[in-house]
Amino acid sequence: MKPLVRLFAIAVALYAGAASAADKVASFPIDQVMGKADAPITIIEYASTTCGHCANLHKTALPKIKSEWVDTGKAKLIYRDFPTGPAALSIGASMIAHCSGKDRYFGVLGLIMEQQDKWMSAPNPLDALKKLVRLAGMTSDEVDACLQRQDLATAIQDRARDGAKSYNVESTPTLVINGKVVEGSLPYEQFDTILKAAAK
Repeated sequence: MKPLVRLFAIAVALYAGAASAADKVASFPIDQVMGKADAPITIIEYASTTCGHCANLHKTALPKIKSEWVDTGKAKLIYRDFPTGPAALSIGASMIAHCSGKDRYFGVLGLIMEQQDKWMSAPNPLDALKKLVRLAGMTSDEVDACLQRQDLATAIQDRARDGAKSYNVESTPTLVINGKVVEGSLPYEQFDTILKAAAK
C-alpha cells in the first residue's frame, strides 16, 4: 500500500469509529471562526468538503452572508466539518484546510469547495488537491505531514459526532443560527429572513 493511500486508510479507520481522544481535541483549535467574537448572532455551519450541496452553498449564499452579516459585525460564522462520503477524501480535504493555518483556513476551504467537482473527479484526487492548495502556499510535503495528523482526523470526527448529538445534524449543509437548525443549501434570501428574525 502506498504511503499516501495508507494515510487516507487511517482516516477511514478513524471515521469508522475509533475511540474519542478528547485530550487531543482540546489541544487543537478545530473550530474555525470568521467575524467578531462578540457578534450578536452566531452561525454554525456543518458541512463536508465532498458534499455538492455544501459546495453550492459556498458559491452562492455564503458570500452574501459574509458581506452582509459577518463583515458588518452582525454575525460570526463558526465552520465545523461534518464528513460525508467518500470518507477518506472528505476527512483528508478537511485536514488539509485546517493545516493551512488560521490565516489561510477560509481561503483554502473556499478553494476546495469552489473546485470540488474538478479535484474529486480527477484520476488522483490527492494530487489534484495538492496542486490546488499550492495556490495558497502549501507544499506537497506540508500536505503529506498534515495527513499523518491522526489527532486532527479524530478531532474532526469528534466535532461531527457532537453536532449530531447537540443539534441532530444528519445531513450537510446544516446551519445553526442562534440555536435554530436550518438544513440545506437555501437561497440567500431565505437565510437573510432567518437572520433578520434572529436579530430581533
